[in-house]
Amino acid sequence: MTQVTPLMPHATASWLVDSTGLTFEQIAEFCGLHILEVQAMADDLAGAKYTGRDPVHSGELTNEEIERGQADPDYRLKMQKAPVQVTRTKGPRYTPVSKRQDKPDGIAWIIRNHPEISDAQIGKLIGTTRNTISAIRERSHWNISNINAKDPVTLGLCSQRELDGIVAKAAKKAGIAEDDAARDARLGDDREALIEELRAERDANAKVAAEAAHEAEAAAWLEARRAEGVSDS
Repeated sequence: MTQVTPLMPHATASWLVDSTGLTFEQIAEFCGLHILEVQAMADDLAGAKYTGRDPVHSGELTNEEIERGQADPDYRLKMQKAPVQVTRTKGPRYTPVSKRQDKPDGIAWIIRNHPEISDAQIGKLIGTTRNTISAIRERSHWNISNINAKDPVTLGLCSQRELDGIVAKAAKKAGIAEDDAARDARLGDDREALIEELRAERDANAKVAAEAAHEAEAAAWLEARRAEGVSDS
């Protein structure tokens, strides 16, 4: 059974650290985070600073539930109301800030590999404007020298199913027929390349997370030593 966590786990954890007497273990368990992440927030060691989000106001917790947790360190907080997932039905696709810089690379890849896809389709798929697409297509984009064509699926800008759907629709409209063998070979190569890139990205992220956890743990240990008046010499 999948654990239900707050809509914004890190922001909620930050609020609970600052506003309650709950233990780090309780907060980490409720928010689905590692205890070292919560410890880092409490010690202001987290690389990113989060604006606290009140789970009581959102209905995910009650004051009574928090009081139960504060009275018993072994008590596990219970989600009072599952968070409402925000969905977008109209307007351009939302892209996280951390990935917006990758959009030009994804657009360039589509233009190079699938010229049959229209600017309108690219804009809907990637969540960008026609002006940006035209600038990249005409190589007049202000940052064109630094744009490198990369698969938008690998960049996390869209799913493989979404891309395949757009490609099939554009090919049908353009009257392009791709035989089954060619399509299977193309998709096979794309998937293999994608799997390798995602595996490398996952390993790199795991390494970064482990290093961050070690750094946070070491910093917390040093802070505890300083609080005890013990100095390293």
